Amino acid sequence: MPDTSRILCPVLSQRIMSAEEAAELIPAGANVGMSGFTGAGYPKAVPGALAERIRHLNAENTKPFRINVWTGASTAPELDGVLAEVDGIEMRLPFQSDPICRSRINNGTMDYVDYHLSEVSQYAWSGFLGKMDIALIEVAGIREDGSLIPSSSIGNNKTWIEQADKIILEVNSRQNAKLEGMHDIYYGTALPPNRKPIMLTDPADRIGEQYLACPPEKVIAVVETAAPDRNSPFKPSDDVSKKIAGHILEFFNREIELGRLPKELLPIQSGVGNIPNAVLEGLDAGPYKGLTAFTEVIQDGMLKMLKSGTLKVASATAFSLSPDGIKEFDENIDFYRDKIILRQQDISNHPELARRLGVIAMNGLIEADIYGNVNSTHIMGTRMMNGIGGSGDFARNGYLSIFVSPSTAKGGAISAIVPMVSHVDHTEHDVKIIVTEQGLADLRGLSPRQRAHEIINNCAHPDFRPALIDYYERALHSGRGMHTPHLLEEALSWHQRYEETGQM
Repeated sequence: MPDTSRILCPVLSQRIMSAEEAAELIPAGANVGMSGFTGAGYPKAVPGALAERIRHLNAENTKPFRINVWTGASTAPELDGVLAEVDGIEMRLPFQSDPICRSRINNGTMDYVDYHLSEVSQYAWSGFLGKMDIALIEVAGIREDGSLIPSSSIGNNKTWIEQADKIILEVNSRQNAKLEGMHDIYYGTALPPNRKPIMLTDPADRIGEQYLACPPEKVIAVVETAAPDRNSPFKPSDDVSKKIAGHILEFFNREIELGRLPKELLPIQSGVGNIPNAVLEGLDAGPYKGLTAFTEVIQDGMLKMLKSGTLKVASATAFSLSPDGIKEFDENIDFYRDKIILRQQDISNHPELARRLGVIAMNGLIEADIYGNVNSTHIMGTRMMNGIGGSGDFARNGYLSIFVSPSTAKGGAISAIVPMVSHVDHTEHDVKIIVTEQGLADLRGLSPRQRAHEIINNCAHPDFRPALIDYYERALHSGRGMHTPHLLEEALSWHQRYEETGQM
């Protein structure tokens, strides 16, 4: 049963109601800002109740009932999945990873806006997205004065609470009460020309408040829940991910020897997934001590690094832990309390902070071309996978931008290295390092033709390397522009061939 002691504000304790009653307060066409980031801290009861309401209403009426859903990043089946299943989402932003959402986006029945995560709050403040009608926010508790104890993610919650006309709170007693105090909510942001420097010079710095300010008069409903975050286990490191991690660690060691990185490296940013976790495991097994992280999410690998002393502090906006990772965190939260800081995403992903701190950014790719352009969002140029997330925030502004991927996909039918990417998320100007299990291409200081040699020879799978060399050499002797040689009539032929035959 929910622990009612989590709601200590007398005024807000009078607004407790069921999820079904709260869902009745959300009108069709509303812009709804929901909490949640990488499967952590999302509302778990009201979205399901709203989906049931939509299901019944859409069965009775010819005009569909849909809302526009804005979040921090991806959520979980209890939010994105249930609402997409009943065709209840008109517009989704700024990032998603739900298979039903993805299907609707790609069949054209759901609109989707893919934003850099650092920019979403600014767009909302500026009015570019329209007026936010309702914020639906999960919290770990409500204090006597009405301020909110944030949950396992912060994301855009500060902005949603500020921007929304009305607020619905889900108070989740399943969230560890000792999360209180781990958050750092910065209230010094502003729009131009009123911006001031953000006084954060180290990932360990605390510059804000522990709680979210929330005007009680805006709160129209409080719903009690006791449900866990939905996070999937990570796969054990396989040979491919271990080889990729090995190439990156060898690169770090060389950079330290050359004096281009300190022995404590620089603050680490890591995307979510099995390969990034393998890199973290490799760092933990290496000679490194006293590292820091300035990133979006705390993953299992970072908990292990904090436990061993490899990592001394991790700054993020959310957790993204496996079930085993959640158990480890809950059982040892007293150890982690002063080593983990959760911030809102317009600070965790802030481009100026990433540039000033000198972040080492490590993110995944779908495909890269022979000149270093990266596609991290679209399958075959047209079908959305998840979104750009925070990768662009860090890749463009970090000290090092590293993109990783296995060299092939679909059992070897697809090459991750292609003549020309079918969609560009990160231009060659923002991509410094590309790594596959085949090797590492350091693109710094290289011309396009030099980059092509590095990428083809070091990163392409041997099955595709001869065809890439053939394409490049024929482009080189085509009599066209020599700066970035291409055969325009063939540049996307690999993708076309896959669409027609299932094999590049």
